[in-house]
Amino acid sequence: MPSDNRATTALPVGPGPTTRLRSSRRPISPRTTEFLSKESGSAGLLLAATVIALVWANLPDGSYFSFWHTEVVLQVGSWSTEMDLQHIINDAAMAIFFLVVGLEISREVSVGDLRDRSTVVIPVLGALGGLILPALIYLAFQPTGPEAAGWGIPISTDTAFLLGILALFGPRCPDQIRLFLLTLAIVDDIGAITVLAVFYTDDVSFTALAVVVVAVAVLAVMRWAGVWRLRPYILVGLVLWAAVYESGLHPTLAGVLLGVLIPTAAVEPEQQIRVRVYGRLVMQRADARRARLAATAVRATVPANERLQDALHPVSALVVVPLFGLANAGVLLNADALSAAASSSVTIGIIVALVVGNGIGISVAAGFALKLGLGRLPGQVRYGHLIGGAVLAGIGFTISLFITDLAFTDPGLRQDAKIGVLAGSAIAAILGSLLLRYLGERLPLCSVDDIDNPPSLPDGPWLDPTGR
Repeated sequence: MPSDNRATTALPVGPGPTTRLRSSRRPISPRTTEFLSKESGSAGLLLAATVIALVWANLPDGSYFSFWHTEVVLQVGSWSTEMDLQHIINDAAMAIFFLVVGLEISREVSVGDLRDRSTVVIPVLGALGGLILPALIYLAFQPTGPEAAGWGIPISTDTAFLLGILALFGPRCPDQIRLFLLTLAIVDDIGAITVLAVFYTDDVSFTALAVVVVAVAVLAVMRWAGVWRLRPYILVGLVLWAAVYESGLHPTLAGVLLGVLIPTAAVEPEQQIRVRVYGRLVMQRADARRARLAATAVRATVPANERLQDALHPVSALVVVPLFGLANAGVLLNADALSAAASSSVTIGIIVALVVGNGIGISVAAGFALKLGLGRLPGQVRYGHLIGGAVLAGIGFTISLFITDLAFTDPGLRQDAKIGVLAGSAIAAILGSLLLRYLGERLPLCSVDDIDNPPSLPDGPWLDPTGR
């Protein structure tokens, strides 16, 4: 009886004979896996919030729009400011979302999976293609007039929806492609944040901007000095947020700056000695002072970046982002609104830019880099899976809706743009999922050996005490 060699011969281990498309099989660190899991879990809540917003916005009483435009006034002495509920979510609460983004960018670049140039080059260049081509496609539909300001809307990829859809409909062994798309989304976030800061800023107050510079300098000095306590960073961060808000820049940029500047490096080894010393003291005689010292010593062993991300990421993923969807995804979908959107160059431009621009821009840029041998795909990811993931990256929800409110002041343009974002993101999600499932069945992402016997993790600082 002939032996069964399917596990070793039936499934290809590479995309073709060329060695330029070879794959890296470096395992994903547990911290990155945890981040992926939380972002995937956020997608369900964000989808539910979007559906609720759409149903609520189309009720005949108009309560959705009146509720989110309720004014809230904050007054301290002679100073006062007012924002409606929607802007409280967009300007204040979303700073937490951007803070988590900044923390993850800093961690990945410093100590995470973005340190490996060979696997970072491809998603970085792919992300650049996904930033440039969608903007150009949109401008081709609307090159002039106030509508042209919406060119930044289709350049962003929604990380939560992207990873959530991939978890539900992706290939059987998705971790490596999830890492690839997470890297692409992080670079995409950097580009979108830069666009926010440079192109979607109103009049600038140079006095407030000077305070921003001083606050950033203080944070940089604290990082350089090795300050490991979170409280000083948070206090300076609040000052930074207020200064950015008063400067005319969008206040959520304060979250990104704070996240990038909070230290990611491990603290000094002597902190672990303090843990043992204070732990023994607590075991000998437990009292409040010894317990406080022991708890402080334990916290000091974990980088400030990781501690703050651990505290804020669930809040961002499970509270802030769904609230943002609830406050911003509501749009009229009656016959008149849909008819206007169907003939609107804003709506059509956004849909085409999200789906076609990201799909082609990412695939072509990444493929060009692969052909030149500038990098390699992670794990057993093939170019076919990259194409499916590129189309899926056209899901541009959170930051796309965010930029919509900054780009347009006309309610009609905002409505057309939001319909375009919702429609384009839905098309990208469905088409990208189908491509990944089709390619996953006919061109398996992992070999049988990879699924049954995943590569063991090498010893390293990311291993927890249980060895997981």
